[in-house]
Amino acid sequence: MAAVAVAPEHAEAGECGLPSKQRPLWIDFADGNVPYWPMFARPGVIAAAANFIYPARLREMGAKTVYWEMNLRQRVGTPTAPLRPELVEDWADRVFYRAVASTNCARPWMALNEMWGSNLPPPWSPTNAQYRANVLSFVRRLSALGARPYLLLSTRPFTDGEAGAWWRQTALYTTFVREVYVPAPLFHRQGPILASRNLRRVFRSGITDLTEIGVPIEKTGLILGFHTNPGTGGREGLKPASAWFNHIKLQVLAARQVSRELPFRTIWSWGWGEWAPSDRDPDKPAAACVWLWTRNPTLCNGPAVAGPGFDESLTVGQLRFPPGVQCKTPWGNVSSSAVAAATRVTRDREVALSSLFAHVVLKAQLPITRKELRAAQRTVIASRFGGSTAAFRKALARAGATRGLAQSIVSDQVRQVRIARRFAVPRPSGPQIADFRRAASSKRARLVEARPAAPWLGRQRRGVAIEGSAPGQVFAIRAGRTVEVETGTGTYKVRALGATSPLGTFPLDQARSAIGATLIKSARDQRFDRWLMNKQISAHSYTTCRADRLPAVGTLELTDSLPFLALPG
Repeated sequence: MAAVAVAPEHAEAGECGLPSKQRPLWIDFADGNVPYWPMFARPGVIAAAANFIYPARLREMGAKTVYWEMNLRQRVGTPTAPLRPELVEDWADRVFYRAVASTNCARPWMALNEMWGSNLPPPWSPTNAQYRANVLSFVRRLSALGARPYLLLSTRPFTDGEAGAWWRQTALYTTFVREVYVPAPLFHRQGPILASRNLRRVFRSGITDLTEIGVPIEKTGLILGFHTNPGTGGREGLKPASAWFNHIKLQVLAARQVSRELPFRTIWSWGWGEWAPSDRDPDKPAAACVWLWTRNPTLCNGPAVAGPGFDESLTVGQLRFPPGVQCKTPWGNVSSSAVAAATRVTRDREVALSSLFAHVVLKAQLPITRKELRAAQRTVIASRFGGSTAAFRKALARAGATRGLAQSIVSDQVRQVRIARRFAVPRPSGPQIADFRRAASSKRARLVEARPAAPWLGRQRRGVAIEGSAPGQVFAIRAGRTVEVETGTGTYKVRALGATSPLGTFPLDQARSAIGATLIKSARDQRFDRWLMNKQISAHSYTTCRADRLPAVGTLELTDSLPFLALPG
C-alpha cells in the first residue's frame, strides 16, 4: 500500500522534512518491489519503503520518505494467534529503530500493514481480545518512542459499544488509515458523473465511520488500491488500459474533494508492488504516472503516457458549480435562490429541492411555448381569482411565492396533462365504478351540460360533475345559468341543470360516465408519477449537486403548498 504527497517548495518543513501544514499529504508505496520506483523518486513525492537501500536512493533523487512496516502480524500476532504480550514492546523497539535508520529521522512516520479483524463485534474471543491489547500496546510504545504510527485497516471497523471505546483509546497513539479498494470495472460502467459521486461516498464513509464515534479527523486517513491481480479490488481486468487510467484519475479527484470537506491528513496508494506473476501488469507504470499527474501535472506527463482514449478533463463529474447553482444537469440548473424561494413556500428545503429537480427533468421531456404558459396562467387567474391579476399577485405575496415559481408550477401541470394522455390505462369495471360511488358518496356533485363535451364528464355533453375532477367553478354556477369555464384542457360553456348535492344522491347510471373519467384520470396521474420518478432516477446519473446532496426522487408537490395554482379540470 502506498501514497503520494505533493509538497510545494514553500511548504513549511515538519518531522522528517515532511510538509507540516499541507493537506492532504499523498504517500506512495515505492520500495524495491516496485520495478519502476524511480518514477516516485522526485521532489513533491513522499514514498513509503520498507528497507535500508531504496529510501536513501529515493531521498537522493528528491523524494521524502516514510517507513513501511510490511509484517505487523509478526509483531503482534493475529486475532486467532496473538503474540505473547511480553514480546510486543520489544518488537516495537526493534521496528522503531529500523524506521529511524531507514528514514534517517529520529521521529519517523510509520505505516503498519495491517490490522486484522477490525470488523469483529464484541464480545471478542480471548485470543482476539489479546490481539487487540497487543495492537494497542505496540502503537502506544511506538508513540512513546517518538514515532508517528499509521495503522492500516483492511476492513470497515465495527465501532459500536465496547469496540468504539477501543478505537477511541487506540486513536490516542496512532492514526487509522482505511483501505478503500474499489473494483474498477463496476465504477467505470457507471460513467464519470455517477462513478465520481459513488467514489466520494465510499471515501467519505471511510473517514466518517471513525469520526462519528469520536475519533478526531486528524487521526484518520485513506489508502487507495491499484492492484492488478484478480479479487483484490483494483483493476480487476478492466480494458482497455485507457478505461483503467480514467478510473484512476477519478479516484484521485474524488479523494481530493473529500479531503477538502473532511480535513484528514493523508491519502496513501498501494498496489504498485510486484511480488508474484499475478501482480505484474505492463500498464502499471502508466497507471502510476496518471495517478501522479492527476495530483500534480509537474510530477508526470499522464496524458502522453496514457495515450488514446484517456480523458484529460479534470472537471468531468466533479463538484464544480457556477455561482449560485445548487445542482447541475444537462437540461438546466437548479439555483440556490430558487431552492430558497421554494423553501419559503414549502417550509421544507428537501421538498423544495426535490420539486425543482422534478421540474427541470420534466421540462426537458416536453417544452412548452410562452404563449401556452400565458394561456394556462390566465386559466388559473380566471378560475381562481375571477380574472383579477391583482388578486392573483396578492395571493402569491401572501404565500411568499415568486412569479417565477408560480410559472414553473403552472407549466408543469400543462406538461402533466399532455404527457398523462399518452398512457393507456384499463377502463374501470362496473364494480370499481360502484365502489368509487360508495367511497365518495359525500363528495359534491351536480348535473350539468357542457359544450364541447368535457373530459371530466367522460367526453359527454351531459352528466354529473364531481368535486375534485370537474373545475371548481362548476359548483358556483347558479342553477339554470350558463357560464364559460376555462380549464387546463380547454374552455367550456357549462350550464348548471340542478343544485349541488352529494354524489351518493345521484343514480349510478347518471354518474357512471363521470366516475369512469375520474378513475381513468387518477390511473393516468399515477402512471405519470411513476414515469416522472423513473425519469428522475435516470437523471441522477447525469446530475451533480453541492456536497453530493442530490434531491430525493418525488412527484410534483408544490401545488400542495400553493393549491390556488392548480389548473382546473
